Amino acid sequence: MAHKLGKQRDNLQQTLAHITEVLQRYELIDKMVHQQHQPRQELVESLVARQGLNQIKRQLDKLHPADIAYVLEALPLQRRLLVWDQVDEQQHGAVLLETSDAVRETLIADMESSELVDAAGHLDSDEIADLVPDLPKEVVPDLMMALPQDERQRVQSALNFPEDSVGALMEFDVPAVRDDVTLDVVLRFLRLRGKLPDNSGRIMVVDRKGDLKGALALEDLLTCDGDTPVQEVMDTEPVVFHSNEPAIEAAQAFERYGLIVAPVINVHNRLVGVVKVDMLMDLLEDHRQKHLLAQAGLTEEEDLFAPFWESGRNRWPWLALNLLIAFIASRVIGQFEETIAQVVALAALLPITANVGGNAGNQVVALVIRGLALKQLDPSNLKHLMTKELAIGLMNGTIWGIVMGLATLMLYGNLNLALVM
Repeated sequence: MAHKLGKQRDNLQQTLAHITEVLQRYELIDKMVHQQHQPRQELVESLVARQGLNQIKRQLDKLHPADIAYVLEALPLQRRLLVWDQVDEQQHGAVLLETSDAVRETLIADMESSELVDAAGHLDSDEIADLVPDLPKEVVPDLMMALPQDERQRVQSALNFPEDSVGALMEFDVPAVRDDVTLDVVLRFLRLRGKLPDNSGRIMVVDRKGDLKGALALEDLLTCDGDTPVQEVMDTEPVVFHSNEPAIEAAQAFERYGLIVAPVINVHNRLVGVVKVDMLMDLLEDHRQKHLLAQAGLTEEEDLFAPFWESGRNRWPWLALNLLIAFIASRVIGQFEETIAQVVALAALLPITANVGGNAGNQVVALVIRGLALKQLDPSNLKHLMTKELAIGLMNGTIWGIVMGLATLMLYGNLNLALVM
């Protein structure tokens, strides 16, 4: 599996390199043709453009939407839009869902309203609900009117759930069977439906009212006797989520229990959908990326090739905060200007204490953030954690303070300075 993934990654890099090479060649030839004035100039330019872009289109037609998104994110804005025009229109919606928020914004801005409606029309209702918040407000009514009535209701239902809730991420198209039928009846139902549940291996079981009763594993469906009632072989206690639960907690439960799919119910215990591991893993990855950006002081996701003004503005808050903190620190140090002037070695040693203190603080912050994310911290254990971290700080301060004191004594031969360190 690892070898196969590595090969796919290498192939994707080769595809990106080839597309970049074609774009460079296309731009060079296009520039040369523009500089030359000859009969049928427009025809020549059209043929040159078509030849180069057709190569890119053939490459893109072979790629998965996630791979196309990767290629688009790796290109500067003008080249990105040029490549985006070569993507199959039926793939537009799927690719938009795979791109980062910042890149998706640039692609949507380049599309006409009719193109956006058509792109969303090739998606499932839960996917459309994911895309709607990023669409221009004037496009949404046209999109909703273009959907069949039942799908429109599903999209509206998904949009009513809070963002990052389980209901906002669940799928509505749930194959469900009743608990009072036999396995043979379930098999006939699946044959009529024409397909198995996607990548789940489980079929939800409900009663006549639609209340969730359990989940039937495909393994039991295929191996048990056909006359066996569903209720005798189903799992009566599957892991269940309520539609209003935070999605991040559901994602952590999926990791903890190794789930692939889980039923979602409303306050009346009615089955309203299922949530799948791929959506929740995307959510975890999104949270991880936001955390990494926050550590670097970025307030929002940034397009690597965004205009310099937008990128610069995105970084202002953190730079302003750092400037304020640095100014305060400089004023504190300024109070000891005379002391530092008398003992010049202090100026050389000062950054060491600041860096060690900062690193120790970063270690604690990383652990606390992880504990908060995993819901391991609450008021009942906060006192214990603070006591423990204070003890660790005292121990590390003593040990590494002695080490630094000895190093200072060896370098400067000043016992008082070593004691200060």
